[in-house]
Amino acid sequence: MPNTRSAERRMRKERRRYLHNRSQRSRLKTAIRRVREAPDGATALAAYREMAAMLDRFATRRLIHPNKAARVKSRLARRLKELGVVP
Repeated sequence: MPNTRSAERRMRKERRRYLHNRSQRSRLKTAIRRVREAPDGATALAAYREMAAMLDRFATRRLIHPNKAARVKSRLARRLKELGVVP
């Protein structure tokens, strides 16, 4: 339990930030799944572009590690290349 008023405020802020960040990571996972499960190349390419922008934004904000963003983009770009689509 917090001992001071400022510690109580900090707990409230951390809880709000935690909930917001969790929802953002959930959105990101959904975007990644859309790319993986896209039925055709055009849909996959559109989903990839949206997902790549989201990854870059979240890496800049340190919601995820920048290396993880690069790794996920690389893997999905390779998958698109197998479909015959250039990202």
